[in-house]
Amino acid sequence: MKKKLLTIFGLLALTIVILAMAAPSIVHALGLHPDYDGPSYKLPGKKALIIATNHGVLNKPGETTGDPTGVMASEFTHPYYGFLDAGMDVDIASIKGGVIPVDPQTLSRMAITPEDKRYLEDPVLRGKIKNSIKIDDLDFTQYDAIFISGGWGAAYDLGYSEKLGEKISDAYFAKRPIIGSVCHGALGLINAKDEDGKPIIAGRKATGVSDKQIKELGVSMTPMHPETELRKAGALYESSTAFRDMFATHVVIDDEKRFVTGQNQNSGHVTAHKMMEIISKLPAAPASKDEETTE
Repeated sequence: MKKKLLTIFGLLALTIVILAMAAPSIVHALGLHPDYDGPSYKLPGKKALIIATNHGVLNKPGETTGDPTGVMASEFTHPYYGFLDAGMDVDIASIKGGVIPVDPQTLSRMAITPEDKRYLEDPVLRGKIKNSIKIDDLDFTQYDAIFISGGWGAAYDLGYSEKLGEKISDAYFAKRPIIGSVCHGALGLINAKDEDGKPIIAGRKATGVSDKQIKELGVSMTPMHPETELRKAGALYESSTAFRDMFATHVVIDDEKRFVTGQNQNSGHVTAHKMMEIISKLPAAPASKDEETTE
């Protein structure tokens, strides 16, 4: 009897070890961070800007303590390396400048992606994340792509920044940058206004993390939720669903092809590449006066 019990416990322990080792592959197979197998682009001479949060604590509004959070790693690594590998120059910015906190859970064994691992070995990108540029110090109209990353931290600052709204408005009316976001990054769009003071996103198809996903993950204490805020701003919100929405993937391009939005962490690859596809089809910008003088 003792031998049988030892054998059973041994088999159970082995099963647990095997399942633990296979867990990341299982989660990936279920739909977390699907592989990107779409077309690639070459855009040398083009410039991209990635914007992320400065908030690093997951707490209720008014509280100062809580679990560490910030930007979800894949929501900046996927677009960053997508743009970089296309030959683009890529800057990293935030509302206040300085350190962009990276949610440690998103670099865990269960969630980490090849791009995240590349980031951990990349002193240039790590330096940009530690010393991000303050958005006030940038001219958004000088970029070809502006991408707003999400993560839980973004719920605390992106949607409250009037300055970010002004900068996105400037970019939109300059008719140059293609503007993108993923997950909670969509909150960075809600304060962008037109000449009449109405949200630019109103009447446009858009997506961001769904209320369903937020409830499923049990993180409803954050002060802003993308689906709710996009709908308030008049956006034509849409999303895909799954048995758990964190395994769904959805990317939306508005009819004018100026805004490309991704539903959640799964959509960073495709969102960035759809932005590059649009940029690749745009006519070449006319030479500036300085360039004409040089010639």
